[in-house]
Amino acid sequence: MTSATATRRLTTSAMIASFADPGQRTDSAPFGHALAALAEQDPRVVGLTADLGKYTDMHVFAQAHPHRFFQMGMAEQLLLGAAAGMAEVGLVPFASTYAVFAARRAYDFLCLDIAEPNLNVNIVGGLPGLTTGYGPSHQATEDIAIFRGMPNLTIVDPCDSVDIAQAVPQLAASEGPTYLRLLRGKVPTVLDEYDYTFQLGKAAVLRGGRDVVFVSSGLMTMRALQAAERLAEHHVDVAVVHAPTIKPFDAATVLAEVDSDRLVVTLENHTVVGGLFETVASAAVRAGVAKRIVPVALPDEFLAAGALPTLHDRYGLATDRIVEKVLGELA
Repeated sequence: MTSATATRRLTTSAMIASFADPGQRTDSAPFGHALAALAEQDPRVVGLTADLGKYTDMHVFAQAHPHRFFQMGMAEQLLLGAAAGMAEVGLVPFASTYAVFAARRAYDFLCLDIAEPNLNVNIVGGLPGLTTGYGPSHQATEDIAIFRGMPNLTIVDPCDSVDIAQAVPQLAASEGPTYLRLLRGKVPTVLDEYDYTFQLGKAAVLRGGRDVVFVSSGLMTMRALQAAERLAEHHVDVAVVHAPTIKPFDAATVLAEVDSDRLVVTLENHTVVGGLFETVASAAVRAGVAKRIVPVALPDEFLAAGALPTLHDRYGLATDRIVEKVLGELA
């Protein structure tokens, strides 16, 4: 690391909530624009937020459809309770807040008001995993673990702007509640280069490879693809399987790649406890697939505050760290 790089990392604001690389193609507020476009076609769609419209890109919807937007204030339980009531009368609500508040503060309202009656309420959780440097109060590193055990709840962890834009209408059309781990602001555009289409409940093989299989979700699919290109320089051929729907999980597609003599690595922007790694491992055990699976994930601890590039490097989510880990496993 050069001294200039070190200085830049130290002075970068902890507010950063973008994981885009310098010069990378991005799309601004893909969720907000997708929801506004969907509302043009479907009069049932409404948007709610808990004082976080600007920070969950819901403000785009609010500007386009002001009479179908509801600002609930800093009251996440009220946010989900109101969304449940709207769904009861036939509306299709999208309710946005930070992922930590949906998972930690309003869990019981989501469980009993929305999931138990299987209502079509779509929860949009901003700042999932390590997408902010604010520290444990805002880092939703365990949200999937909290929500995986909730019956009826669909969980989606999108990679990029393509995933988000295509997921929104499918979430609205699906029965029952959904939880979307929102990537906001200037979101990278990655998957359009891989002949990919988001399908709710389905995983997709983005590239083949004879030596290693990456199974990834969320922003870590972007990192998996980057690491695969880097590993090719070391003559390591890497397949990448993107699993944006964590629940219900597409075990058939994933296990078809896992059940081989290749090194299998899961990559997720979530604690190693209760997320993609354990989902894949559980599916393998249930299917009788005897396979060692190596996780790239956040540690089971409260994380530090700071700038995202520094934190991603420290906790192993950076592309360089992924490449190092794979080469170490193959050595």
